[in-house]
Amino acid sequence: MTMIFNDPEGAEATREEGLVRVAVGFSQGLALYGLTIWDKHVGQNLAVAALYEALFMICLFLPVAALGGINRIKIPTLRIWLPAAAAVLALLGVYDALTEARLAHEHLPQPLLVIMTGVGLFIAHELVAAADAERRWFAAYDRYFDGAWKDGVRLALSVLFVGALWALLALGAALFNLIGIKLVGQVIGKPWFAFPATATFFAISVHLTDVRAGLVRGIRTVALTLLSWLSPVMALIGVGFLAALPFTGLAPLWATKSAAGILLGAAAALIILTNATYQDGEGRDHPPLALRWTARVTGLLILPLVLIAAYGVALRIGQHGLTPDRVVGVACVLVGLCYGGGYAVAAVWPKGWMVPVERTNLIAAHLVLAVLLAIFSPIADPSRLSVSDQIHRLDTGKVSPKDFDYRFLKFDSGRTGTKALAALAARKGDARALDIAERARMAQKDDNRFGPKALPQAERAGVMPVMGGGTLPEAFLRQSWKSDEDPFSDCGRDTGDCRAAIRDLDGDGQAEIAVFAYGGPRGLYGLSNGAWVKLGDLAGQTCGLDDGLKAGQVVLAPPERAMQDLLIGKVRLRLAPKGACP
Repeated sequence: MTMIFNDPEGAEATREEGLVRVAVGFSQGLALYGLTIWDKHVGQNLAVAALYEALFMICLFLPVAALGGINRIKIPTLRIWLPAAAAVLALLGVYDALTEARLAHEHLPQPLLVIMTGVGLFIAHELVAAADAERRWFAAYDRYFDGAWKDGVRLALSVLFVGALWALLALGAALFNLIGIKLVGQVIGKPWFAFPATATFFAISVHLTDVRAGLVRGIRTVALTLLSWLSPVMALIGVGFLAALPFTGLAPLWATKSAAGILLGAAAALIILTNATYQDGEGRDHPPLALRWTARVTGLLILPLVLIAAYGVALRIGQHGLTPDRVVGVACVLVGLCYGGGYAVAAVWPKGWMVPVERTNLIAAHLVLAVLLAIFSPIADPSRLSVSDQIHRLDTGKVSPKDFDYRFLKFDSGRTGTKALAALAARKGDARALDIAERARMAQKDDNRFGPKALPQAERAGVMPVMGGGTLPEAFLRQSWKSDEDPFSDCGRDTGDCRAAIRDLDGDGQAEIAVFAYGGPRGLYGLSNGAWVKLGDLAGQTCGLDDGLKAGQVVLAPPERAMQDLLIGKVRLRLAPKGACP
């Protein structure tokens, strides 16, 4: 077995290595299938959920690192690298389970953690592999470049290979289905087949790309050449954008509310294109003169784009405080500044063509790893930082109790937010503290992040004036409502005030309350067993309704029906007249 793993860098992959890779892939598939079975029994036990996520992260990523380490990293290094990677993966999974608030049936890590862990593991793997190949802490830059881009192409080809496999399986199932044989489609849809098949064929594709390493390098060369010739296009776009800014100003950028993300995306594209042109830096006369000068321009464009994005992120934080997305934005800006500063220096570097790109890339790679570990750990947990900042803004008066986003604490900031919301709900003291506590308790009852918001009792009468005489009963104002029956849910500053009319519609001596929401439903409420309940909705055209309410013209009238109701069993159907308002 030692001979299998100790082949030097670039040696031809052997059949034994292929068998080991298949075994690793098949084992990964079985492990992931086993986790799907266990998932049904995890429940809400926090310790078990943390163990589940730790094992999921290990089973998802560690075999991929092992597949890439065969024929690339010597076994003494693998004995250190793989356990270390497994420990970090497990800790990331445990922390995610302990901090993210999920439903009882949701136990998978958050998608951002999965994506960024893949990115971080790839970077770390390439750093380890290059250092191992040269037996020193920091290898030559061409070693990093060759390994990273080759493995990137291999991963892309392997994903395409697996995608093609499933396309063929789906086609085969459809063919058998044509002749009435549905067993094939049923089998390939079963987890016990899907997970082992996907992981095994991914491992096979990794080995095949290793066997055909020369072909992979050829594909990589073609891809980098094509990308390098796109850099003039992006350079022209970047120059044009920056040149137009003095005339348009920054206001149109901030109006989009997504300017920082777009700017950072453009900076990332410039980084990739600059690297595609520079490549390993050995053939400094290889790129045509036009591309060499284009690379200098793209190197200079990155920093101003990142600085504008940083200004935008800072503005949003100053106006509305931290959120998890803004914390991630700050992390992206930090990495972007590293690239932007280094590439700007490289663009004007007099000794050799853009040589500082190499050191910048190595520094940025280590910075990315540090940032990823920070934001997915207690060091710089976005939810923890955001909750702390938002509570600070509330306590210092930067945001009023009425304007504070209590739902952010419940729905968007994990367990840290729900604990903070519970602390707000338990506050006692002056009128402001009691107001915060009431609003927090109402947010705890919400079951929909984007549903209508419940109003505190003190504000209810103010958003629902009574038209045509009368006042809303105190019991109606104080009652705790179900979210789907709350008459005040469509009222308030964001949707406009509602109006109410109080009349005895059924002649029982007890008045009913008709609620007319601004642009919303028209509900009728009445007393039942001492509590107010929604009796139904008032149907009819809206022509002149608002004018009549404002004039207080609210009277009772006998029903006017062109046709009788139709009773089918116990269901009463009433004709809704057709026709538009005159």
